[in-house]
Amino acid sequence: MPLVELSIAAATFVGTHFLLSHPLRAALVARLGEKGFAGLYAVVALASMAWMAHAFRAVPPGEGPLWDGTGNGIWGLASVLMLLAAVLMVGSLRGNPALPDPRAGQLAKAPVRGVFHITRHPMMWAFALWSLSHALVAATPRVLILTAAIAVLALVGAALQDRKKAAQMGSDWQDWASRTHFWPRPDGLLRAGAVAWLGGGVLWLVATWAHIPLAYVPAGLWRWIAA
Repeated sequence: MPLVELSIAAATFVGTHFLLSHPLRAALVARLGEKGFAGLYAVVALASMAWMAHAFRAVPPGEGPLWDGTGNGIWGLASVLMLLAAVLMVGSLRGNPALPDPRAGQLAKAPVRGVFHITRHPMMWAFALWSLSHALVAATPRVLILTAAIAVLALVGAALQDRKKAAQMGSDWQDWASRTHFWPRPDGLLRAGAVAWLGGGVLWLVATWAHIPLAYVPAGLWRWIAA
């Protein structure tokens, strides 16, 4: 059954990521070295992602949505969530001590800036909001399986990342965690910064427009502009 294969592929994608990132990482790095481990991780991630994408496309049409996500209310909510996801994604690329960076300790000691007023895991929450927005407007079984996998990978991954970074960075990460938040704080949106908002806005406009030539479906506000 196509949905069963998709479920297994999604579980494999998420499960292998967690296994390689956490319990198996130290042993594999000791045996393969950092570069060897990075190569193995990339191969497994790409292979499992390709399987999940193939299984997603193999689900035949006809599985209707569990609810109608095309109404203006749900569509508008999903569009706003995608804008926030884009803001978080763009903002996460600057000054993020969770990313691989030799300056991670310095970044963790720096004053909280930008999207980190919202959450210390802006990239992870960007993926989670992407998942939620797509589940809202296209609630077919295959979309719900795919978006659930991405959301679990993002949010459980964020929690596990807290534990891993605390072990790797010690007091630097603990200090950073004490000054930031796991769960997003809406009041932090006002302090996300111009770069995150402008860059996120551009990313949102381009990504939603790209649905027209790539998926033949206008997304975001293009639905109303193209009407």
